[in-house]
Amino acid sequence: MIQTMHFPDIQTLGTDGLLVRFGDSLSEPANRAALAFGAALERDQPEGVEEIATSLVSVFVRFDVRHLGHADLRTDLANRLKAQDWFAAEMPAGRRLITIPTVYGGTYGPQLAKAADLAGLSEDAAIKELSAADLRITAVGFAPGQPYLGFLPDHWDIPRNAELAPVPTGAVVAAVRQIVLFSVDSPTGWSHVGQTAFRAFQPDHPEPFRLRPGDEIRFTSVTPEEYEALKSAPDGGATWGKVE
Repeated sequence: MIQTMHFPDIQTLGTDGLLVRFGDSLSEPANRAALAFGAALERDQPEGVEEIATSLVSVFVRFDVRHLGHADLRTDLANRLKAQDWFAAEMPAGRRLITIPTVYGGTYGPQLAKAADLAGLSEDAAIKELSAADLRITAVGFAPGQPYLGFLPDHWDIPRNAELAPVPTGAVVAAVRQIVLFSVDSPTGWSHVGQTAFRAFQPDHPEPFRLRPGDEIRFTSVTPEEYEALKSAPDGGATWGKVE
């Protein structure tokens, strides 16, 4: 089994929760394990469990203490963990590939030049890499429907900025080999490299959180003129397909 000495592990979280952890820092195998294990629990939910929520490298399981005890649920989860190598598990079925038009640099991505320099790239090379990458949504959180995506190549392991700066909804920001697509206006220390007209959080939509953990996103490059035209297009011009 591909795992460290200490993972996976199960921790008590409050009076009615257990946390299954696959790592203490983000990695592709740990994220894969969390997504796969969370999906498996959803398909075969233990009786008495009320909530299953995945994060970057863990799965939170909340249960009804009137019908299920910590020890019994811990034993159930431990047996499921032993059933297969979750670090090498197949990703959950039904994942989508969402292509989101993105304008990079200039006033739309004012920190692209700095981020590209930190990554050892020209601005054109940075745009080419960012727009060609198929990035997995490793988790959704911090703000409503906001996706965290990985993993960029190692040279994109660039630091966060020392000072916060405001970014608008739809901003594409980069740091530590990851991308975040901002679902609301917010300050951030991540480098603002591009802008989309897509809204990850749409309160009036039947599915307000438009993106799901495990989905993949491709931030394809468009011109400023194309971006401005897409502001009035459904989903900001995003298209939806399936991960092959």
